[in-house]
Parts: sequence; structure tokens; C-alpha cells
Amino acid sequence: MTESVEMLPKSGNMVHPHEMIEQLQENKCGVNRLFSRFKKRCALASWIRENINKKECCFFEGVRDDICKCGYAKIDHVDDAIKPENFTGETWDKHRHVREVPTDAYGDISFGGVGQKTSKYARVSADTRPDVLYHLLTKQWKLSPPNLLISVTGGAKNFYLKARLKKMFQRGLIKVAQTTGAWIITGGTHAGVMKHVGQAVRDYALSSSSMQGQIVAIGVATWGIVHNREALVSPEGWFPAHYSVDIKGQGRLSCLDNNHTHFLLVDDGTQGHYGVEIELRSRLEKCISRKHIGGKDSQVTIPVVCVVLDGGPGTLTTIYNAMLNGTPCVVLEGSGRIADVIAHVAGLPVTHITIASMHQLMKKFFSQEYENFSNLNILKWTKMIQDIIRMPHLLTVFRISEDSYCDVDVAILQALLKASRTSESMGVEYWKRQLELAIAWNRVDIAETEIFSEESQWKSSDLHSAMFSALVGNKPQFVSLLLENGVNLWDFLQDEQVLCDLYKQLPSCFFLQKLAKRIYSSRHSMMQTFTQPLYPASTMTYQVNMSMESTSPSSSKNVKGSHSPLNNGRAETHRDPGRDLFLWAVVQNNGELAEIAWEQCRDCIAAALAASKILKKMAEKGSDAEKAEDMTELANHYEKHAIGVFTECHSSDEERARKLLVRSSPFWGRTTCLRLALEADDKSFVAQSGVQAHINQIWCGELSVDNPVWRVMICMVFFPLIYTGFLVFRRDEAIQRETQRSEAIKTVQTVTGSTVKTNTRDFDPTRQHRLKPLDCWSRLACLYNSPQVKFYLNIVSYFAFLILFAVVLMIDFQDTPSPGELLLYVWLFSLVCEEVRQLFHDPDGFGFHKKAKMYINDLWNILDVLSIVLFIIGLGFRLTSALFYAGKILLCIDFVVFCLRLMAIFTISRTLGPKIIIVKKMMMDLFFFMFLLSIWVVAYGVAKQGILIQNDNRLDWIIRGAVYEPYLIIFGNVPTNIDKTSFDINSCSVNATDPLKPKCPMLDENQTPVFPEWLTIIILCVYLLFANILLLNLLIAIFNFTFQEVQDNTDRIWKFQRYDLIKEYHSRPAAPAPFIIFSHLYLFIKKMLLCRPSIMNKEFKKELPQIEEEELLSWEALMKDRYLQSTQQEQSQSMERRILDTAQKVSTITDRLEREEETISAAMAKRLARLEEQVVQSTKALQWIMDRLKSQGLSAKEAPPLTSATDETPDTPRDTSETEDSFHVNARQLYYPNSKLTRFPVPEEKVPWEVKFSSYAPISYSCEDTGDHLDGSESDVLDNYRNPGGRTGISGRGSLSHLGPNLSLDLVLTRWRDSERSILDYLAMWDEGQGLLTLPGGPVESADHLPVTLKKIMGNTLYEKINAKVSEGTKVCDGYVDDCRNTDNAWVETTVLTIHLDQTSPVMNDINNMVVSSHGSVQWREVSSKTRLSSNQKDSLRQVAELHNRKF
Repeated sequence: MTESVEMLPKSGNMVHPHEMIEQLQENKCGVNRLFSRFKKRCALASWIRENINKKECCFFEGVRDDICKCGYAKIDHVDDAIKPENFTGETWDKHRHVREVPTDAYGDISFGGVGQKTSKYARVSADTRPDVLYHLLTKQWKLSPPNLLISVTGGAKNFYLKARLKKMFQRGLIKVAQTTGAWIITGGTHAGVMKHVGQAVRDYALSSSSMQGQIVAIGVATWGIVHNREALVSPEGWFPAHYSVDIKGQGRLSCLDNNHTHFLLVDDGTQGHYGVEIELRSRLEKCISRKHIGGKDSQVTIPVVCVVLDGGPGTLTTIYNAMLNGTPCVVLEGSGRIADVIAHVAGLPVTHITIASMHQLMKKFFSQEYENFSNLNILKWTKMIQDIIRMPHLLTVFRISEDSYCDVDVAILQALLKASRTSESMGVEYWKRQLELAIAWNRVDIAETEIFSEESQWKSSDLHSAMFSALVGNKPQFVSLLLENGVNLWDFLQDEQVLCDLYKQLPSCFFLQKLAKRIYSSRHSMMQTFTQPLYPASTMTYQVNMSMESTSPSSSKNVKGSHSPLNNGRAETHRDPGRDLFLWAVVQNNGELAEIAWEQCRDCIAAALAASKILKKMAEKGSDAEKAEDMTELANHYEKHAIGVFTECHSSDEERARKLLVRSSPFWGRTTCLRLALEADDKSFVAQSGVQAHINQIWCGELSVDNPVWRVMICMVFFPLIYTGFLVFRRDEAIQRETQRSEAIKTVQTVTGSTVKTNTRDFDPTRQHRLKPLDCWSRLACLYNSPQVKFYLNIVSYFAFLILFAVVLMIDFQDTPSPGELLLYVWLFSLVCEEVRQLFHDPDGFGFHKKAKMYINDLWNILDVLSIVLFIIGLGFRLTSALFYAGKILLCIDFVVFCLRLMAIFTISRTLGPKIIIVKKMMMDLFFFMFLLSIWVVAYGVAKQGILIQNDNRLDWIIRGAVYEPYLIIFGNVPTNIDKTSFDINSCSVNATDPLKPKCPMLDENQTPVFPEWLTIIILCVYLLFANILLLNLLIAIFNFTFQEVQDNTDRIWKFQRYDLIKEYHSRPAAPAPFIIFSHLYLFIKKMLLCRPSIMNKEFKKELPQIEEEELLSWEALMKDRYLQSTQQEQSQSMERRILDTAQKVSTITDRLEREEETISAAMAKRLARLEEQVVQSTKALQWIMDRLKSQGLSAKEAPPLTSATDETPDTPRDTSETEDSFHVNARQLYYPNSKLTRFPVPEEKVPWEVKFSSYAPISYSCEDTGDHLDGSESDVLDNYRNPGGRTGISGRGSLSHLGPNLSLDLVLTRWRDSERSILDYLAMWDEGQGLLTLPGGPVESADHLPVTLKKIMGNTLYEKINAKVSEGTKVCDGYVDDCRNTDNAWVETTVLTIHLDQTSPVMNDINNMVVSSHGSVQWREVSSKTRLSSNQKDSLRQVAELHNRKF
């Protein structure tokens, strides 16, 4: 009930429930949305009550003032807990008297204030399983699984953080969370490091747009220390709960931070105890770290990193435990306390980290808190810090004064990569995991610096999975990086299944919507087919069938006899992986990926034009205006690319550029670049000079484009002039050019005396003999077959037709058709035949459907059809005596249409052609303007007619008065019947009896109009004001705007549109109408009767030989590279780019100056501190000299007690590789294995028994499962056994079998892998517990026999065979082993025995059978330093390699 009340809108006035219900019923959409939210919240509440519990005390035991030992007051307990019957006489125990019950605090939490921040929260039991919490976060709270988990720990109280460090921390933390999709986990309270994280999240939320991803900051806090937690309690859940952050009144409790997005409030049933959440938080982080990035298919688990600021002893424990679990830690130097202590000693040898130095550092960085630290605590922390320093691959110190890290985000990510960079895993698989992490984080900078380095060697196949992830994850920068580092697209897309998988992984886009419709109805097409399918039919049942006019894949059944593209040799040669990837990116409107793929396309101009076509068509079909605008913008971008590359080509070689225009592209459905540009309506591409030069060449045919028009027209009449050189033909120009080139080459050879090497394509000596001058008949045919000449002849013919038509209509229109009229009918029949030929003429192979649509979309064709239809109807009426006059009227109207068709001849004119475009635009404006004007005309006309005339029943005169007369008023024809002074009764009919006169206005007895004169005049004035002045001037303004808008583009539009006219006349027969009918008869006989195929015209489409095709594409790729280079140079030299570069440089210089300033100040402080210490030491030394001089018995062997603290705190950290660990390490781990015991801390300097350690008090432990049982009091027995490696921090037998040395045997079985003895193998076993390989071995009583534990693995037979060979084996080493089970009184001593087996040995067959049947638990591995063994066993394996003279 509370939930539903919270969801209702709040109002200041009381609203009756029935009124609220009625209001909601009126808004059905609002009700549905409300119901959906209510349903989701009910489902969430139900799941939480079933799976999430809290803890409560069930036994009240008062301590003081009605306060229970659990910390809660008596009134906070349930009634059963106050007088329990089950716990009578018992003392309160946390583990027994706290129970779990369903939680009562969950939902949304609103912090109020500016921005109304709302977060998710839940009160959870401390024993909740972490996988349940992960389900709550991801499934119920709908968080996307993280690619990285950042655990921020440190000071829980407010601490000072330098402004620069604070800025870098917050900026770096948010950047790494934003770019990688990370979760940030903190303590969740409004104090200390959690407050700094919250401020970073707040600043990001204020500065970023809602389109950017939300930063997930999860606060894991203790329920019992949350101030104002009562506001969060509601058994039904709060949506939202209103929580106030009261810092002043919180006391010892803490308020939740209002900038975190999610809260897990951990409850253990107590109140006021901090740190309850630590264990559950650790288990949750461990659970998340086992999840896989991107799902179970991924091999990479979610990495976890710990970021440390400030902090106390608890933070040190957190760091220690995290690093023991393999979690890398990033410590920020300068943040204070324990962080600065670790940063100070990081990089030092472990031997330099002494108890004394730790006292100094603790005193320095903890100041007053140091007084409360006991020696035992310092001892424990020294041991922890020494162990931390021993794991340098897990420790990263961010030093603000160093240049190694530019920001915290880089330090965090580099720490994660460094953590897994161990010597045994530096293989290809390791680099693949690193790369997959970098891709998941979307950090290409990390991949460039850390992964694609000289250390890693990549093959194209190694990067295919990363390439697929980068493409599917929309990581264009990674795609570019992978292509630069060896990915071969042909290898990547060689398997067609990869491309199919890419399409299956397409994000939600318009293309998928079209695909769904296409599958539902295969007849529906995004565009019409004007190319062949790009992907031929495959052997797959359902195949992508895509053409340039049908960009959506169709679900088509396999065609019998079809072949897969990869199995078909011809399809193989015409397959372009760059095109495949480019299409995949274009259909999802992904500009960045499409740009990268376009650069990889072989036929780049055709690819750019195809993309323009596809994108424009998708924008036209799409319903989302914003996405459609993006598609149009991207289409224009690729049109610019096509223009840029073609311009570069044309400026380099005009002849090759023209070939690019008309060559048939095998990669794009056998279409041409010019056809693609026309289909895509790319006017700018067609309008460029190179394309226009080709179009002009087509227009002139075999005539030279340099011939003046007047010469061509003269030769049309006096054709013998063509034999005099009056007209220049292209063949003549070609012969002249080659002759001049040949003469020039001969001249150079004569002058220089050397042979000039020529390009075989540009000049062929034999070609001059092939190019012969045109003969007389060829010249005549070339003249009249020129589209230019055809056009002029048809203009003359059309004018003659119109003159004949006019003469017939005005002079010679008889009852019986005259010879002139019959000639007109024959003429029109020839025009009809030409229109039919144009409709069916399909040299490009479009198909009738496409061709018919193209024909109808042309305005001039519509006028042609309209004029022919009107003529036929008029002719039918004219031949019918009853409709003779009506037929003539129709023919007169038809004459008007024929005259309008005459405007098409101006299309070819550079001056008048653009004006026709402007007229078309203005006609559209006028059409819409007439709607607006008609409103005023009809409004005034009806009002005037109603006021003046009483009940006129004549429809024609009603229309005259209501429409026609108001329309004429606009042009100055002012009516006289609205003014009594100019009224003439003779101009009208009183009773409307005269059909030729309008009806008179209502009259009085004096025959005077009775209408209100003042009203009619006012209405007329208002009408004239709006119609004549406002609307007409509006029309003029619209025309002016259209003219100005179109004028700039008319030249471009004209160049685009004239192509259709040129192509029409190129295919048109040479003879004009009516003689063209003979050409039609010839074509009919050729096509229908003789069935001869039409000859492909090479002016519009040309098939090139394979060699020439490859040369042309290579040259086009070179021109593309030049274009891209020039484009980059222009962008780099642009003003915007220069401003950005300058701003970046200024920012870099500022950061460098600030860093240098801090570095100098820090160095100065260190130098002063060293100087001060040296002065103190000098004073002590002088005092010692003075004291010794006073005494006479100075010993020569005594030395002054000079100790320099500077030795332990050098200016620059030294690498831990300098350390020489002479003492055991594993035997001193704080946590004893397989138990809950903690060793007594033993720092490095206190390990030897010879060193005095008065405070050493190890606990005694002996496992009860095996061996002799002792307690700690039997010290006499324990003193007989002392660990030779030194102190371990625990006494007794531990988990070993007996006191003293516990013998163990490790067996190294080796073999040669091949007969050449190039590779030495050893037998290894997989240890699931440690995740490492191990040598076969185990505890033994004597080194003369194998461990009995191997009998279970090997079997009795094989065990006995190998046991018999133990005596033949070679002892590699034996002695004390640094084992984590060692104690002060019990330790492990191992003997390593190696046995080499020949391939012919009968034992080898048994071992190989065991390896096969073990399914990976037993395996042969190469003897190498990269093998995954423990450090002790790896040393043993190295000695085995030396015995066989193998490099390790």
C-alpha cells in the first residue's frame, strides 16, 4: 500500500480517490506505465523477501540502561527476545542468539536536495551468499555486468588530500570506470575515501550528459552504524525512502553518501560495530572476479583492482589479504598514513625494511596515533609490509611527482596488466587475454603501450578473436590498431561463417527492422535491383542475398546447383573482405567503423557511392527523424570521399579516371561508378569537372568536344563540309596526339642519343598504325549518330510537328481528315513508337519493373504520355460526328501540352536549363500557396454572395459570384454591385430569369439595393488588404527565397539532370520523326524476328580485362592514399585543430610545471631531512671521539656506532631484484594453511635462531588427524627439534605427520619428444587446488621408494615398474624445503629424483596410456622456464635441464 501511495502524484489540494481514478482512466498510457512500474516493484519485493534476509537478536541480555549486548535497545527487540524460554540461563552469544529473518529495508533511497539523487538499497545478512547479491545487482537492479571491479579502500574518517592529488584521483577513477564499464565498490558512508569517491561520481554526473553511461558506485556498509537508518525500514519496501544526511547529529554513527548509486547494508544483528561488512565485501569481490567478461564464452574473468588512499591498520590488513588472493593494489603516494608508508618502502629490498625503520615511518606518517601502537602491532605490520613488498607484480605506487603515469586511470590499468605478467605465462595465450581485457576496457592507449610491444609477436590468426570482439563491441580505435598490427581481412573473413556471425551480432538498427519485414514478405525490397547480387547463392539454407538496390538480406532457400562463394573460383576472385566489412558497418549506420573499412576497400569510389545510396535509401524509409538525419549526413560524407578520390584521379590521369567511371565493378554487382552516383542522387559527384568531361564526350559522340555549335549545325545542313576539316573528329585528335608524341620522342632520342623508355599504356608504336583516319561513310555516320546532332534534328522535327499541328487546328480541320492531318497522325504514331522503344530499351539490364518506374518518374515522359493519350482521345472524338467539336477542343488542349513539352529542349542549355529547375520549384510553391489563397477567396466570395444575393439557384452564377469574381478582384477588377452609387439595375436580372445576367441584389420599393453599403465596402477593403498586399507579397517572397535557394545549386542540378537527356539521345535512332519509324521497324525485325542481342555500349559500361582491372584498382588505391593524406593535412592545419592542439600543449605544460614544482619541493624536503640526520650523526660521532680521547684504553677493534637512517630511506627506490632472501618465506606466512590460525609475526631480521627475539611467543598447533599429539607445555620434547630455516611463528607439529624432518620425494620423469632430441619433456600432474602443475611426488619414509600416494594415480602395475627404476634414477637435490606447512619443530625435506625413459622402453607405453586416460590431469610438458610449477620445483627442473645440457 505504501508503494502505491508513493507512486501517485503529489498535489497541494486533496483529491478524491474517485476523481483520481477517473483522471487515470482518461490517460490510458499513464495507467499502463504506472501499472508496469507497480508490477516490476512487486516482482522485486517478492524476490527480495524470498532470497534476502536480515539478522536480529533473539535473546535480550541487558548491559546498561536497557541496552542489550547486541547494541540495540530493549524496545528494538521483538517480544520473543525479551523473555525467551529457549535460552534460559544462557549468556548472550553472537553466533547462537542472532537469527535470520526476511529483510525489511529495501527499495529506492532518495537523498533530496539539488538533483533529487535516487539510489537502490537493500539490508542484507552478513551470511548472504555472494552469488545471490550478484543476482540482485545484475538481474533485479538491472546493472550491466562489469568489465572491471575497482575496490576503493582507505581512511574511513575525513582526511586531507592535496588538491592536485584529489583532482587526479577523481578524474582518473571516473575515467577508468567510464571507459571500461567498471563497478566501484567502497564502504558507502559519507566520510573519508568514500566521500572522495562520491564527489567524483557527483562531478561526473553534473558535467556529463544523460546519453553517457552512468557510473556505478556500490557502497557496502554496516547496517548497525548507519545514522537515520529507521527511515529505510519498510517491510513492503520504500519507493523511494527519503533519507537525510545529518553529519552534525550522527555522533559515532555514519551517514550514507548521497552520491553512491547502490547500497548493500550488511547486518550481523549488532549495532555500533564497524567492519562488519568486510568479510561479505571480500566474498562478493571474489565471486565477481570469477565471472567471465561478456558471458561464459569468454576465457577472461572480471579483473579486480584495489585502490588505496590513506588508511590505518585495518587498511593494511585489507591490502595484505587482497594481495594474497592475487588482487593488484594501487597505492596513492601523498594520500597519508599507511598509503604513504607503503609508498615509502616500495622498491626497497626486504632486508632494508626493519622494525626500527617501521617505527620511524609510523611515527612520521601517523603522528599522534603512533603513541597508541604497541610493539606487537608494529611487529605484525612490519611482517605484512615485508610480504607486500615481496609481491612487486601486485603492487603499484602512483607517485604524482613522476612521469611514469600520466594519470590514475593508466596506473590502475597498468597494474592489472602487470599483475598477470609472470614469467611462466608470457605466451600467446597470455597476450590474448591481455588484449581481450584491453578491448573490454576500450583502452587502446594501454594496448599500444603494454600489449603491442616488441615483447609480443603476433600472427594474423592470433588476433582474429580480438578483431571480432572489437567489431561487435563497436571499438573502432581497436579495429584500426589491430589492422596496423597484422590482422589480414582476407584471412579474417575467409570463412563466410564469420561474416554471418557479425550480422547476427548487429545492434538494434533500422537494417534489422527491414530484415524482419523482408523475411516476412520476400517481395518487399528496400531498393530496386539495378545490380547483380553481391553475395551469390550459397550452400547454406538461409543466405544473405544483397544487391545494391536491395540492401537488406533476404531469406531465400538454397538454389539447386548453386555453389558457395568460397568454393566458386570466380566468386573467390571477386570477393573483397573490405567491402564485406564496409557493408556490415554501413547498414548499421556506424560511421567510425565504416570509415576504417572503407580505407580497406579495393574499389573505394564505388564503395563510397554505394554507401551513399544505401544510407539515403535507409534514411528515406526510416521513421526516426534524428537517425535519418545522421544517415543523410553520413551519406554526404561518403559522397565527399568519392569526389575527393575521383578528383585526385582525374588530376593525375584523365583517361584512367574516365575508365573508373564506366568500368563494370565485379565487387559491386557489375555496376559502374557513374550508375551508382546517379542511383544515389549524388549531384555533387556528377557535377564535378571530370564526370562532366566524360558526359560531354558522350554528348558529342565521335565529334570533338571543341567544335563550336554553329559549325555542327552548318554541317548538319551541308554535310560535305565534314570532308574539308571544317569539323574535327575525336579520331583525328587521337592520331594527331600520337603523332606529336612520337615526333617528340624521336627528337629526344636524336638529341640525347639514348633510347627513351615509354609507358606501354600511354604509347604503343604499333598503335599509330591501328588508328586509321575515318573514311567518308564513317564520317557521315559519326556526324548523324552524334547525340548532339540527333538532338538538334529532333528539335527541328518537333518544331515542324507543332507548326503542322497548329495549321491543322486553325486552318485545315475538316470533317474528313485532310492530307496534312493524316501526316500529323503518322507523325504522332512515330512519336508513340519512340516512347514505346524508350520504355522497353534496357541496355543496363534494369528489368522492366525498374525501367518502367524510371520512365514514369520523369516529368517529361509524363507529359509525353499525357499528350499522346489526349491526342488519341481527341482523335476518337474527332472521328465521331456527334463529338466532333469536343474532339477539336481536346486536341487544342493537347496542343498546349505538346508546347509545354517543348521546354525539355532547354535542359541541355547551360543558361536556360537551370531556369527550368527554378520554374519547377516555384510551381510547387505556387501549388501550396493556392491553398492559402483559396481560403481568402472562398471566404470573401461566400460572404459577399450571401449579403448581396437572395437565394440564387443557378450553380454557374453562384460559382461566378463566390469564386470567379473574388479571384478577379485580386487583379484589379473591382465589382460595381457592392456600391449603391455605381449600381445599375440594367446589368442584372431581378428574378434571375435572364441566364446571361446575374441576379440583382435585394431591392426595396424604390428599386434601390438594401444591403449595408458600409459593411460590403469594409469587407472588400479587408479582403484587398490581405489578398492583394499580404498574400501576393508573401508569394513574391516565397518565389524570391526559392530562387535564392535554388540559384546556388541550379548549375549542379542541371549537370546532374542533363545526363538523362544525353543518354536518351545517345540510344535514340539517328533519323528524326516521322522518318524514325523506319528505324523502329528495323529494330523490331532485329529484336523480335531475328532475336539478335543488343550490343553493349562501352560509353556507359565497359568490361576490362583482369590485368587491366588490377592495375586500375592499384592506381585507384594510390590515389585514395594521396587523398586521405591531403585530407589529414588540411584537418591538422585547420583553425579548430590548431586551437585544440594549443590547448592540449598548454595543459601539458601546466601539468608538467605543477609536477616539477612538487618534485622540487619534495626533493628539497628530503635533502633537508637528510642534512638534519647527518648533523645529528656527526654530533654523535664527535661526542664519541671526544669520549674516547679522554680515555686511554681505546680498543682498535671498536668502531663508532654510526648508523645512517638514510641508508634505509634513499631518495630513489631500488628495485626489489636487489634483495637476497636467505631466509624461508612460505614458512612464515601469517595464515597457516587449512586452519584459522595466525602465526606470530616474524620479520626478516628475526628469523635466525641466533638473533635475540624476546617478544617471540608462537602459538602451538598440532593437527589432531595424524601423528603424535602434543600440547604446548611439553617444551622439552619440542626443544629437541628446531627448524633449520629459522623461526616460523608457530610451534608444534602443525599439519605435518611428525616432529622434525618430514621426508618427501619429487619424481622427474623425462623423455625426448622426437628422435632428433630437440625437445625434452617431463611428466607433470595438474593440481586443481593451486591451479598449477606439480611433479609426481609425496611423503615417504625413505627416498629409496616412491610415495604410496602415486599408486592411486598410476595404478599398481605402473607403480611397481617405476618403483623398480628408482635405484637407477639420479638424485638432483635434497634438503630443506620452504613449505607453508613448516613450523618451528616440524619441517619438510625433499629429495628430487630424475629418471629418463627411452621411447622404446616398455614403461613408456603404460605411461602414455595413463596420460590419455587421465583427461589432462597427467600430461607431458616441455622442460622450459615458462612452465607453471612452484618456485621450488621449478628450481629442481632447471637442474634436470642442466643434467641433459638443455637450455632452461
